[in-house]
Amino acid sequence: MLKQKIIKKTTELGFDLIGFTPFKKLENEIECLENWLANSFHAGMNYMERNVEKKRDGSLILENCKSVISLGMNYYVDEEYENSVNSGKVSRYAWGRDYHYIIWEKLDELKDLIKKIEPKIQLKSYVDTGPVLDKVWAVKAGLGWLGKHSNVINKEIGSWFFIANIFTNYDFGEYNKQINDFCGTCTACIEACPTDAIVKDYVVDSNKCISYLTIENKKEIPDKFVGKFDNWIFGCDICQDVCPWNHKFSQETSIHDFLLTRNKKIDFDEIEKISNKEFAMKFNESPISRTRLKGLKRNANHLKKI
Repeated sequence: MLKQKIIKKTTELGFDLIGFTPFKKLENEIECLENWLANSFHAGMNYMERNVEKKRDGSLILENCKSVISLGMNYYVDEEYENSVNSGKVSRYAWGRDYHYIIWEKLDELKDLIKKIEPKIQLKSYVDTGPVLDKVWAVKAGLGWLGKHSNVINKEIGSWFFIANIFTNYDFGEYNKQINDFCGTCTACIEACPTDAIVKDYVVDSNKCISYLTIENKKEIPDKFVGKFDNWIFGCDICQDVCPWNHKFSQETSIHDFLLTRNKKIDFDEIEKISNKEFAMKFNESPISRTRLKGLKRNANHLKKI
């Protein structure tokens, strides 16, 4: 069967999780998104306001869509953060090569196999870049449940995984069941956030989020956050680090490109002296390139205000 062959291939490619869910319009989820946008919790990420109808109705992405295949790839590396008075910490997801390149390549190989088996099948894939609510589909496909920090948590490997989704016109017949929420009464992530960005269960205010402020944010970082960044210069992992599910079940990734931890820290002096050309070369195919040199210097200067 096609489903079994897909599962086998994804394992060979290094995906750790896979689930299949029937396509349907996302009404309740879009209502939550619209409330989040209405509260301006997306901060300066104006692109979140676009293509809401496509996010609601996947058939506007792929006509006659019948199923969504959701995939998870573990990126956890069992090493400590590098941190000192002269450098800033980097989120785990950015230690190695940019996950987009890695997963895009593997998705192309997977889709080639599927099309060889079913030549008439239609496939449309996304890795955190299109008009798709990635986490919603991951939860519906049974990859895990949405944690109070808004990351998807899996009982076997925790929350250190990237998500990819494939929309298809193929009906798989049997689908995964959605997993229950196992956060319970735990509020570790909410209590640990130094900027109080998790304003209530499952809701993050990006205006206060260290990850947003150091990556997507194009403005200056408000002085009210001085001394509250715990020395994070790019991204932040606090809410995941304190999660009991990660303490118990984190497993090291098998993906070689994630294990090449060349960017665990960023030295303040180096960033001050580096040119734009040198920055582009040093962080080629690294998520750190997203913030650009100007943003990284801003982050370093903010941390040095302490």
